[in-house]
Amino acid sequence: MIRILVLGDIVGRPGRNYLLEKLPEIREAEAIDLVIANGENAAAGAGITGKIVRQLAEGGVDGFTLGDHAWDQKLFVEEIEALENIFRPANFLPGVPGKDRLFLNASGKRIGLFTVLGQNYMGPKVDCPFRTADRIILEMQDTTDLIIAEVHAEATSEKIALGWYLDGRVSLLFGTHTHVPTADAEILPGGMAYITDLGMCGPYRGVIGRDREAVVGRFLNGMPTRFPVAEADVRLSGIIFEWDETVGKSISIKHRFWHQNSG
Repeated sequence: MIRILVLGDIVGRPGRNYLLEKLPEIREAEAIDLVIANGENAAAGAGITGKIVRQLAEGGVDGFTLGDHAWDQKLFVEEIEALENIFRPANFLPGVPGKDRLFLNASGKRIGLFTVLGQNYMGPKVDCPFRTADRIILEMQDTTDLIIAEVHAEATSEKIALGWYLDGRVSLLFGTHTHVPTADAEILPGGMAYITDLGMCGPYRGVIGRDREAVVGRFLNGMPTRFPVAEADVRLSGIIFEWDETVGKSISIKHRFWHQNSG
């Protein structure tokens, strides 16, 4: 049995620090073989840096995904090419730096990962996530034992639709971006494990990881303002996914929370 921990968007220093503190314990207690995390908000809540990637990798994260905030830290555009364990969404337009997929190994099995960005209510212009997924799966399926996909999107309908579209063709599809975990982790009829959104690894006593007073003020007066990362009620949110290598099937997917103040 291969057990994979997949963590939602890491938000700022609070999310990073608690992840580094807690992850070794989780890996041991839960017999985790592989850790994947979305890192696009790890640097002060906006983007990521090469230094942070290396720090979190040393702390136990094996692979990093990205989303629409991939380039918020300007130097990362140049750094990403030299980093082996992080990749950007596959449906970014041609000419964008970075890999569009990642291959990892666990228990002697080769695992392929890719991300697609949603098209509804999202900023960057991207190619069709459905057709991009078709292409990547076709290119991966003969050289991997299992494929894990991420849909980084705002609209739950778009994520769910992609779930049905990919069922039976990938082993796991997980959603990210909203920072709000959903209660729909399940194995679909075609055998694919699915969840609409993992939530975030960061401070929940705020508004999707940001200082609540600043965000509420923006709604009240409409004035542009900075949204500092919140600090209280830090949690790790993600799933533990099990895949049986003897039969080549997804066995279980369970959402988990780890609270900083409650163990």
